[in-house]
Amino acid sequence: MKHEFNVTGMTCEHCEKAVVRAVRQLDRSAEVTADRTANKVEVTSEQPRDALAKVIADEGYVVAA
Repeated sequence: MKHEFNVTGMTCEHCEKAVVRAVRQLDRSAEVTADRTANKVEVTSEQPRDALAKVIADEGYVVAA
């Protein structure tokens, strides 16, 4: 299932990598694309949307619906 999140607070490439790493810790097979310039994170995963949003937020970023 594909999920798209509006994520603010990503300011650099390291931030993007942190988000990707956090999602992949939850789901190793997830396809993750983080784009700080668009404030978007796209995730293809079988994990619930809420769980994906939580791991991104736990990294310190603000996740909007």
